[in-house]
Amino acid sequence: MKIYNQAAYPLYAQIADDMRLHIQTEKWPEGERIPTEMELCDIYHVSRITIRKAIDELMKENLLVRIRSKGTFVKDTFQEEDHFTIVKGFTQELQERGKLAKTVDVEVKIEHANKRLAKFLNSEVGSEVLVLKRVRGDEDSIFAFFVTYIAYDRDYSLDAKDYYSSFYAYLRTKNISVNQEREYVEAVSPNREVQRKLKIKESEPVLKRVRFTSQADENFYEYTECFYIGKRYRYYLDFRE
Repeated sequence: MKIYNQAAYPLYAQIADDMRLHIQTEKWPEGERIPTEMELCDIYHVSRITIRKAIDELMKENLLVRIRSKGTFVKDTFQEEDHFTIVKGFTQELQERGKLAKTVDVEVKIEHANKRLAKFLNSEVGSEVLVLKRVRGDEDSIFAFFVTYIAYDRDYSLDAKDYYSSFYAYLRTKNISVNQEREYVEAVSPNREVQRKLKIKESEPVLKRVRFTSQADENFYEYTECFYIGKRYRYYLDFRE
């Protein structure tokens, strides 16, 4: 684990970063118990207080959950049933604000599913995945970068021009209408690809929305990561009763 200047970057935050990476890369899979506090003390060579502060940070981010008498577990995002948001497509979302959605750049390619994507898309490891990358905004500015993954079907176009308008409208032409949706939001630092696509600096605050949609009866699953320039985008929630 890389150690920074502790005065500028607290040790517990460095450890939280490393633990967060374990979750994101699925070294610690969803639903699995993480090492005990004492085991983490041995791994990171720090006090129990420092470990607890690191765990508390990840609990605030909804990545970990403590279960009494059992331990601390990686939270399973697919078991959140209390409330979920009504997810709208980007085009519809802007229309409701009186704005016109605009797409300025599209990339389409085929990749092969790793373990993580295979789980999200209910497919097999190594299966073909359509990856759609789009830079989007409104008539005034560009502020969003979307990376969408769906299991590839030969009926899906690989021509970028077919994805400049609403993605969900395109899916409806293939008789796909998503009816199950989950998402979560977090603040992140932009990676190099996001910086390049949105023409921003590394220090620019970015809002990341991670979206899971599906039409289970058609075995259709979508996984999308949406990156928004924080100062140009406001996120609204509509909760179902």
